[in-house]
Amino acid sequence: MTANLSNLLDRPPPPRGDGQRVLVVADDPGDSELLRTTLQLAGYRVGTAGTGAQGLDRLTGHGFDLAVWDAVLLSHLTRLPRAASRPAGPPVLFLTTCDSLHRLVPELGAGEQDYVTKPLRIAEVLARVDVLLRRRRPDGSTGPLRFGDLVLDDVTCRARRGSRPLDLTPAEYRLLRHLLGNAGCVLSKEQIGRQVWGEFRAGEAIEKLVSRLRRKVDRDPGEPALIHTRRGFGYWLGGAA
Repeated sequence: MTANLSNLLDRPPPPRGDGQRVLVVADDPGDSELLRTTLQLAGYRVGTAGTGAQGLDRLTGHGFDLAVWDAVLLSHLTRLPRAASRPAGPPVLFLTTCDSLHRLVPELGAGEQDYVTKPLRIAEVLARVDVLLRRRRPDGSTGPLRFGDLVLDDVTCRARRGSRPLDLTPAEYRLLRHLLGNAGCVLSKEQIGRQVWGEFRAGEAIEKLVSRLRRKVDRDPGEPALIHTRRGFGYWLGGAA
């Protein structure tokens, strides 16, 4: 009982909005109402649409900061991402099933689109919305995050090591940002799972994600390794193991 209470108290509060406008496009009335209510309680102003056509119409000239879009409403998966990736368009958070994810992932662009899988987990939705909107929210940051020759730019959601760009998936980018923001600190698998996915994930899934990221960040033998493992405790980013 005490341990469970301690875990709850240690969890960071869910991200909150600052009045940004979010459009929810979903054909399931239950999903639409759940998202509308949750996002409003979290501090966002929310509009809704029940079809893809209505969603595209509402996005045009209505000043939305982000769209939460059910992927089943896209007759052509490339249409909205390409439109939304223009400077004037909002980022998009897709709602998709695991079975349909393989069709959606190739269309995701760095920083401008992300996804959550159904059944929806509210903590994950709020975390992904916060990540997508962060570059538009004044937060007092003075520039890209850096550690040595590793640079992450939240404005473009791109990363590089020296002059070498890092081709990261959204999950890899979130993980690297979390490690970089806590450089020198060992992060447990539970902490990483909450930050990257908004929920607990099995240790094997996190191990695979860290392994993929490490191969991209530390692939050059001439560069000092930056991502390290503290066996039995977790992972950390730093200059020397």
